[in-house]
This record gives sequence, C-alpha cells and structure tokens, in this order.
Amino acid sequence: MRAFVTGGTGFIGRHLVSRLRARGDDVVALVRSPARAEALGDLGCELVTGDLDDAAVMQEAMEGCDAAFHGAAVYKIGVTEDECRDMHRTNVDGTATVFEASAAAGVARVVYVSTVNRFGDTSGRVLDEEDARPSDRFLSCYDATKFRAHEIAAQHIAGGAPIVIVQPGSVYGPGDHSQVGRMIADTVKGRTKLMLFPELGLTLVHVEDVADGIIAAHDKGRTGQSYVLGGHIGTMGELVRRVAELSGRTPPKHALPTSVVRASLPLAPLISRAMGLPSNLRELVTASDGVTYWARDDKARRELGYAPRDLDTGLRERLQDR
Repeated sequence: MRAFVTGGTGFIGRHLVSRLRARGDDVVALVRSPARAEALGDLGCELVTGDLDDAAVMQEAMEGCDAAFHGAAVYKIGVTEDECRDMHRTNVDGTATVFEASAAAGVARVVYVSTVNRFGDTSGRVLDEEDARPSDRFLSCYDATKFRAHEIAAQHIAGGAPIVIVQPGSVYGPGDHSQVGRMIADTVKGRTKLMLFPELGLTLVHVEDVADGIIAAHDKGRTGQSYVLGGHIGTMGELVRRVAELSGRTPPKHALPTSVVRASLPLAPLISRAMGLPSNLRELVTASDGVTYWARDDKARRELGYAPRDLDTGLRERLQDR
C-alpha cells in the first residue's frame, strides 16, 4: 500500500516506518526538516516538508494514499505554560487537522496513535477500551491534550470517518528519551542512587511491539474501534530493580520520599537542573505520585494477533543497545 505517516522521525514512528518499508509499503512522511529526516530518506520514504497545521500540504501529500498513520505528538511531563500551549497545538489542533485532511483526500483508513494515558489515573484498576476515564481531573498537560485528541478521534468516528485507534502503554526501547528511558539508562550506568516514584504504575511495552501493533490495527482492526497495545503491568520500582539485576547493578535500596520532593517545590528550578528533571516539578509529582496507568490488551491479542514480548526479554534487548 501507499501510506502517509506523521511522526516518522519520532521514537515510535521510526520503528513503524522501518516495518512498513520492510514489508514493501510505500511511505510518504511529513517532516519539519528533511535534513533531520535523512534516515527516512535512506529507507526510501518520500519526504514532504510541512507541519501539522499545514492542512493543504497534508491533503496534497495524502492524495493517492491508501492509509494514514498519525503518530506525531509531543510527549513530555513537567512542562511550562508556554510548552503546554505548544503541546495543545500539536496534540489537539494537529490531530483535528490530520483527520480533516485525510477525509478531504479520501484516505480509506486512518490509524491514530492515542495512549493508555487517555484513562488518566486508573487508581489501581486495570482498565480496557470500553472503560470510561475514572476522573475528570487532568494530571498533566500531556494527559489533557491526549484525552482531548482521543475525543476528537471519537467524534470523527461517529461522523463516519474510517479511523482505528491504538493506545500504547509506557513505551521503552532503544532511542527512548522519555523519563522512563532516562531512568533505564541511569540505572544501567549505576547512577540511580534513590528511586523516584517507585509506586508509579506503568503498562510497559517494547517499541517494536507497538509498531507491530499499529500495523496490525491497520490490517486487521475494526473501523471505529480502539485497541490497547500493552504488555507488562507493573511499577517504576519493579522496572528499576529488574534493569539493575539484568545489568549487574545493585538496585537502589531507598526511595526519595515524595514529601521531600513536595516540600522542595519552591526550589524546583534548582532541583530540576541538578537532577535532570523537567522544569515544572509540580506537574511531574502530580502525574507520578500514587498514580497508575494500567490497561489490559486482551482485545488486541484476540482481534489483531498482538503478541508483545515479556518484560525481561524486552529489557535484555534494550540493554544490548547500550
């Protein structure tokens, strides 16, 4: 097929594009800067310069495409007000523009990459696609923008748009620069002396499994349906301990009390720089302290043939890419 892709230079997008090209699909990739997308060009992708607010550019690029994969998004926890406004433009406004452009171009199927974060804090429960968000409270700008983008997808589906939604959990793997990826890297290097938010609940999934799940959603998913792409349901503390064991490191014995972090919020800029944390430490605490992001992937396994690797296998592969 001929596929239009947003976010092709991103963490998940690079793996998605690689898999599409490996199976012989033509890929048209929307990129901000062709100079920074040489890897996609080397894979044989057609590069189109533009942004998510360029409706006309996207519509023209989608002409003749059989499918569109919308994976472009800003993922960051602990952002400033300015960063939040930029995130809204990308995650919410950009998503609406992609759907409008795909409809105008007559694309037969659109796969939208949402997130397990659409549920917000699951409060210790393991949710599935049919569950409503348990709380109206948003934990972060990312939480709010991705929830609203998911709702936009649902609205377009209700209007007859040929959209399939996937909801990855906390994605890890080579090239991950998120807080989870940084925690893994620091643990491997023996830099993690204290655990931070060890009870934070995560649905951990390897990036290659997510890429496979996105393609399976296109090939086998039912229009209008959403599919959780999950894996291991655990905690940050469990992840740190397992990474330490697999890399021959001694896992941290103690956690930094959240009460200490909260008491230090007035000094957040200094602490953030010293510890390599985001600038908005208050948001990081709100989105991490006593929160679970847990969801089950039974539906994807049943309908898509989704079969993610277990955590130990995924981490061993990640550690080979030191």
